[in-house]
Amino acid sequence: MDGSTTAQMQPSPSGGNPAAPDVCRPLASTAIPSVVSRLAASVTARGDAGLAHSITPLSGERLARLPQSSPADVESAYSSARSAQQAWASVPVRHRAAVLLRFHDLLLSRQSEVLDLIQAETGKARLHAFEEIMAVASAARYYGRTASSYLRNRRRAGAFPLLTHTIEARRPKGVIGHISPWNYPLELAVGDALPAFAAGNAMVHKPDTQTALTALWARDVLVEAGMPADLWQIVVGDGPIIGSAVIEHADYVSFTGSTGTGRQVARQTAGRLVGSSLELGGKNAMIVLADAALDRAVEGAVRACFSSAGQLCISTERLLVQRRVADAFLTRFIARTKELRLGGGLAYGADMGSLVSERQLETVARHVNGAVQTGARVLTGGRARPDIGPFFYEPTVLDSVTPAMAVYAEETFGPVVCVYRFDTEDEAVTAANATAYGLNSSVWTRNTRHGRVLAARLRTGTVNINDAYAAAYGSLDSPMGGMGDSGLGRRHGAEGLLRFTEAQTIATQRLLPIAPPHGLDDEKFAAVLTTGLKTLKAFRFR
Repeated sequence: MDGSTTAQMQPSPSGGNPAAPDVCRPLASTAIPSVVSRLAASVTARGDAGLAHSITPLSGERLARLPQSSPADVESAYSSARSAQQAWASVPVRHRAAVLLRFHDLLLSRQSEVLDLIQAETGKARLHAFEEIMAVASAARYYGRTASSYLRNRRRAGAFPLLTHTIEARRPKGVIGHISPWNYPLELAVGDALPAFAAGNAMVHKPDTQTALTALWARDVLVEAGMPADLWQIVVGDGPIIGSAVIEHADYVSFTGSTGTGRQVARQTAGRLVGSSLELGGKNAMIVLADAALDRAVEGAVRACFSSAGQLCISTERLLVQRRVADAFLTRFIARTKELRLGGGLAYGADMGSLVSERQLETVARHVNGAVQTGARVLTGGRARPDIGPFFYEPTVLDSVTPAMAVYAEETFGPVVCVYRFDTEDEAVTAANATAYGLNSSVWTRNTRHGRVLAARLRTGTVNINDAYAAAYGSLDSPMGGMGDSGLGRRHGAEGLLRFTEAQTIATQRLLPIAPPHGLDDEKFAAVLTTGLKTLKAFRFR
């Protein structure tokens, strides 16, 4: 970063997507260097496995050097976590929940520091970084308020009315193995950790090395809020080196990442008869019906396609527009996309930030260039922007995409959307469902009742009507997750917490046994029970 505080807007080489005013501060002028030094000591590592390096996508300069963890360090982390978990599980749920509520307040009051970290590690625009603050604060408040209710003992119908007293109890799994990606380093690290801790578990967490600082910062703040320090162990290192060890010692695994890696996690946990929840890839569709409010749909499409530079599991990569409004919609959408300002400043102002790495940039360029070479048309964008930063790429809209192109079915995970036209709603549903993925989708229509009918036909874990993704994802009382190749299990809602628990049934039999009493032969006992079962049905007992 050059350290300048202001600069004139410069048009892009293609005449669109101008750069935002440069309000970027050099890392040396921020609190980041001191934060890095403080947080490095929180990594569970002896220091003999070398150092892990990360750079900031905003400029390419080095961001952090953190001690790498070895498989032996992972084993040590589990040992410490297990000791801490036993004491934590005995703490009343209301006290555990109170830690989450204090964390909520600390997060909001200290958000500037972590916003800088998120931007420095991911390159995303500050407003998109703030989405993570909002999501995590909401999760802390939600589980802080609901954990006691979800975890209380529940009376269940017994084997026989009056004679059998039955309760369902919830016990913590133990130590959760948590592997989180780089694209949402606060939300996907802490959002899953909070319900696990509220349920009485400990955690050994491997964040992506590129974004480990954000996770370490969150751990620091959660300890300040009252969580025992050993309860959350963070290990740093490459997945092929320590990822298997994180899974091998876990009582349950929470994973967010690619479908390919998710399959490996599922195989390893299944071999140990250990449960897992997996949020994986997506090739999400947005359906614009002819009766949609086009201006609102255009703004929704901009958010759906280009938030966090498209590096969002629930972002839209397929835009399905009813033919009779397609031209009007695309004229407005392309004009609005060209207006988006790209920028890498540690301040609000940019509409879209950077891709996270050279690898992501290469994937985006490969998908776009390959499509163009085989007949696709670029309606806007389609270029890297090294004039702004090393991994910036313009928001891109492609037309005339065919199944022979990689961008048609593969997840791009960048600021690229493909446009398709349809005539009937049946065609739209068929096209939207024509993918192995099933994570998120959206329907845009003025007739919201009809929109819900159409939504029920879509094979995705979440469907938004007249919103891109935030309405469903932000509805924390309802589960969020994927179908098909998009994963297993759900976060949010009751399931988002109860997945970190084991159900235990405790039944007390009173007065009479469920067995032939002394003096009654088996045949008469069977006859008595037969009469009893018929009576229970007649009186509508469960």
